[in-house]
Amino acid sequence: MQNTRLHDLTHDRDLGVELPDGTRLSARVWMPVDALDNPVPAILEYLPYRKTDGTAERDAGMHPWIAARGYACLRVDRRGCGESEGLFDDEYSEEELQDGEDIIAWIASQPWCTGAVGMQGISWGGFNGLQIAARAPAALKAVITIGSTVDRYADDVHYKGGIQHSDNISWAATVLSWFSMPPDPDQIGDTWRAMWLERLENTPPLPRLWTEHRDRDAYWKHGSVCEDCSTIKAAVLAFGGLHDGYRNTMRYLVENLDAPVKGVAGPWGHKYPHISQIGPSIGYLQEALRWWDRWLKGVDNGAERDPAWRAYVMDSAKPDVSASHRAGRWICEQTLPSARVRVRDLPLGDALSGPLPATVAPDLRHGEQCGEFFTFGFGPGELPDDQQPDDARSACFDGQPLEHGMDIVGRPTVRLRVAADRPRAQLVVRLCDLRPDGSSMMITMGLLDLRNRDGFDAKRDLTPDETVEVTLALDETAYHLPKGHRLRLAVAGSYWPYAWPEPELATLTIESGRLGLPVRDPSQGDEWTFPPPVSAPPRRTRVLRDGQDEKTRQVDPQTGRITLTISSDRGRIEDLETGIITENAMREVWTVDPANPADAEAQITWQRSFGRGDWRVSTRAETGMVGHHDHFEIMQRLVAREGDETVFDQAWVHRVAR
Repeated sequence: MQNTRLHDLTHDRDLGVELPDGTRLSARVWMPVDALDNPVPAILEYLPYRKTDGTAERDAGMHPWIAARGYACLRVDRRGCGESEGLFDDEYSEEELQDGEDIIAWIASQPWCTGAVGMQGISWGGFNGLQIAARAPAALKAVITIGSTVDRYADDVHYKGGIQHSDNISWAATVLSWFSMPPDPDQIGDTWRAMWLERLENTPPLPRLWTEHRDRDAYWKHGSVCEDCSTIKAAVLAFGGLHDGYRNTMRYLVENLDAPVKGVAGPWGHKYPHISQIGPSIGYLQEALRWWDRWLKGVDNGAERDPAWRAYVMDSAKPDVSASHRAGRWICEQTLPSARVRVRDLPLGDALSGPLPATVAPDLRHGEQCGEFFTFGFGPGELPDDQQPDDARSACFDGQPLEHGMDIVGRPTVRLRVAADRPRAQLVVRLCDLRPDGSSMMITMGLLDLRNRDGFDAKRDLTPDETVEVTLALDETAYHLPKGHRLRLAVAGSYWPYAWPEPELATLTIESGRLGLPVRDPSQGDEWTFPPPVSAPPRRTRVLRDGQDEKTRQVDPQTGRITLTISSDRGRIEDLETGIITENAMREVWTVDPANPADAEAQITWQRSFGRGDWRVSTRAETGMVGHHDHFEIMQRLVAREGDETVFDQAWVHRVAR
């Protein structure tokens, strides 16, 4: 039976967690008022994203709801972030993960805790939850991971299929800005300024590090739980959005973990499932409580007997870059792989018609309809647009109109015999729904650096015009293709601005190929229903200035240079409980010359402020990356001000070989 007793709570905005080396981390904690007399299990969310202001809104709706049902919920700032002491070094570093183990041990030893601890988180918190679980701390009994990956190189924000994401540099720009803000003086006291300046002076060179490690070396293997899944002993519940960049983790975990594991693939963006900007959202908090009750309290509620796999099969829809809802239905599978899924073998040139051999000429405009890797709901038009313009820049292989509808559920696989006329070449494959209204809706896609055709540990140049055989697994999907619609497989050699282009674009020649399409037989009795979203009362805020978003694309009529500009201003917000006023705005400018892809360029500026009453601090973080034929030039500048006084101004320039 689900726990229904509600507890009155205590709320501490700055509980100190002391690590073995004496460093004090800051935790925001909700727990029952009588937890000292009646200890409760604990749930940890461990992030660098500033609990005081960065995640305050979602924390307010989530942690108190769970805590009121008999848990201690801790939202801990990572070392060197928010109100936590020390210095930030890198994402998922050994220090971060060891600190995580030490936090769990500290929590388990507290008199208000039963000794059982769970971890939850999305994105960064989804990553480190799995990574810490792989270290198997004794007190960690269960994990909920959302929007994460098991492979930090081949399927992450830095590289995908061996190709450098454009988000590699934009994420570095975001991190520079996020971590440039000081701790809150109301919590820290007079030491806030010294802590702030020490952080600024020790800003790590993340864009250089991430760009230097071009292969799946020890740097990326660290924290990639796919290296050895058997080390995870905690029960794992994995959620992910089919409109997010992280779509493949849920299935991988279900098929590879020995520990109890369940996977849920919904229609969401890069958000918790109960607050996604793309619906339908679900009652994540109820599902999480069911998981915690089973594995942290030992309640026999049947959570371990739930289906191994639940997925939302999306109906075909006309492309909409700002879609807020996808029609469809939930299905479930008791085990994976599913006996209901059969892989249809569709040869190119036959079942998918098109001329072979097919030549794909270089075209840097391919990718204009791609959408964003991170679908936060922060900016305009983050989802893929009508694929027809990109289809026209690709080699396309089309199926016949379907006589019966079919559900595509899983990861389609493409096998190609392909040659390139350059030593370096990229392969971009999109699977699309050709709708009777003439639009082309992206179903899923995949990328591969052809130099990684034999694996990601090292890149091996192609011999120009020599045919190679490659296999590419496209991203996870759950999609209903109706009667009368057609499949299209589109193949191209670049994907700007989603991925950074090679200095010379290659012409591809596709000699032959086949699509392995996972088709699921419809079945009665496999439907699933989730409860509707719930939440604790929201954070009380006041909007002092509205934000504004804008996205424009221009082509210089003289030079042909393409410029994409994205602006996102979140406005000015006052937290009525703490008095904190925050502002942040971002502007990205991406430019490329189709005739000279080597000099593609990104310029990203973040402006952020944090204050209360007459006190105000602000930072301006500038990041630029310029491509050259044999190297990248990366520039960053960080300026910090207290009021009108500049207290820090430093610039960095890095040259990294391509």
